[in-house]
Amino acid sequence: MGEFDLIKRFFVREPSQAGVVMGIGDDCAVLVPTPGMQWLISTDMLVEGRHFLSTVAPERLGHKALAVNLSDLAACGATPRAFTLALALPRAEEGWLAGFSKGMFTLADAHGIHLVGGDTTQGPLNISITVMGEAPAGTALLRSGARAGDDIYVSGQLGDARLALEVFRGSISLPGAQFEQVRRAMECPQPRVALGQALRGVASSAVDVSDGLIGDLGHILQRSAVGAGLDIDILPCSAVLAAQPQALRRECSLAGGDDYELVFTAAPEQRAAVQRASEQSATPVTRIGRIEAAAGLRLLDQEGQVLPQQFSSFDHFKS
Repeated sequence: MGEFDLIKRFFVREPSQAGVVMGIGDDCAVLVPTPGMQWLISTDMLVEGRHFLSTVAPERLGHKALAVNLSDLAACGATPRAFTLALALPRAEEGWLAGFSKGMFTLADAHGIHLVGGDTTQGPLNISITVMGEAPAGTALLRSGARAGDDIYVSGQLGDARLALEVFRGSISLPGAQFEQVRRAMECPQPRVALGQALRGVASSAVDVSDGLIGDLGHILQRSAVGAGLDIDILPCSAVLAAQPQALRRECSLAGGDDYELVFTAAPEQRAAVQRASEQSATPVTRIGRIEAAAGLRLLDQEGQVLPQQFSSFDHFKS
């Protein structure tokens, strides 16, 4: 099967979305912006052995490849519109391609986003997706809006993906059902697109948790020139992670990464609006700390004592 047969068989679909004049099949896609909207664009790359294991099912990999990009749009409060896919494959295996494209398009259809172009080549397995979304002009959530006194929230639960990785590494073991639960969190993250949209005009800043809570919250602190106090013993986690020793639970929740939840800030007077956004998007949120004027991140236990900073989030060139 050649390159163009591969594209036609597994990735070409008839565009059905208003605003897509030309998708796959030409040198460029042709898109029509919605009047009054600003475009938001993000790119993420997944490399085998670095971002995912060779044992992951292709359908789940297709889902995750798009999900991690949709998570970036969610963090900015954007509505997904279109995406491109650059795919390097060691070989053109029909079964793998069928599963990968199925997982990717199932998630794409759920969010109304269309594949409009990209590239394929032979090489080590590497997946790069660029997503395009839109939001009303001036409403995009950014990392730079946090202010002293703001509450800090996180969506969903943290740490299961890292716990699954520890099972794969052989450092812990879990019963079959519990392992499948945390493995699913690792391989099939759910981008919080609806929550991000509901937080426009409510949150003062936001970022998605991809490399670990403390590292990604640190991006908000740096861009907003503020500090924070984080109540680490109230971080939301699953019953599986809650049953683990405290040190492992804290490590997974604070620095595990691969959660793809949203961490965001909002003024205290917005607490009711945050709750409405949570209910509107059917996404639980937890208030986990506060923004402070003094620089730095302070980790507080349930007694309010400041703990030594001993956690570090994922870094592609250090981890």
